[in-house]
Amino acid sequence: MSDTPPEERSTEPVTTEVIAGDLRGLGVERGQTLLVHGSLSALGWVCGGPPAVVDALQQVLGPRGTLVMPTHSPGNMDPDDMGNPPVPDSWYDTVREEMPPYRPAVTPTRGMGAIAECFRSCPDVRRSAHPQHSFGAWGERAAFVTEGHPLSGSLGEESPLARVYDLDGDILFLGTTHATNTSLHLAEYRADIDIGTETSATAMLVDGEREWVEFEDLAIDDSDFPACGQAFESARPGAVETGGVGAGEARRLSQRALVEFAVEWFEANRA
Repeated sequence: MSDTPPEERSTEPVTTEVIAGDLRGLGVERGQTLLVHGSLSALGWVCGGPPAVVDALQQVLGPRGTLVMPTHSPGNMDPDDMGNPPVPDSWYDTVREEMPPYRPAVTPTRGMGAIAECFRSCPDVRRSAHPQHSFGAWGERAAFVTEGHPLSGSLGEESPLARVYDLDGDILFLGTTHATNTSLHLAEYRADIDIGTETSATAMLVDGEREWVEFEDLAIDDSDFPACGQAFESARPGAVETGGVGAGEARRLSQRALVEFAVEWFEANRA
């Protein structure tokens, strides 16, 4: 991502219609399923900000399409795991007792960017139930994508990522890269590798009451995602379409092709 301010990278305002035209030029089609990772600042000076991007995506996909974005809220975690920033040990009990529970309609995203945070609260967007790794979805298959998101296996076989795979959806990077490509986590779950598990904790509603809940999940690791993504693009150039959206770089790629490649790549490259 460029450090140049958006207004200096744009030769003209980036409008909803400009974004929609660029998306069509990138091969985004009406009626398809699209998992979007986006950086607003990478697109230039967007007239209207995040809503303009969401409007363009919905316009191009149409009501028969399905738009999906990660709406994670990783701040709802055990204080012992908080590192950005860390909290003093003396605060731990208070955090565990007072952290507000995850609520799909209320809990903000964290680290997902302005586009995903806007999308989260848009009309007719459904949000899955996982208190840390939720996804939002809009469109014809939104319920299919978001329902039944389990606490354990949060990015695995019963997750929204697997539902996008079932729908043969595409991934769209708007100024982002494989470093934050959540679909590679699905490949971690499917690969025959031993990366262990870890215990996590979160505040959530159980039968309508706030509870502090511990759960086990895979010890996921995104440190090699850029290398895996680059290997995929080199090996499968026909599965990737590159272009521009606004003033930013964009990529559209087959999620199914990526995940299938990454399963084998992880098995070959991870100890």
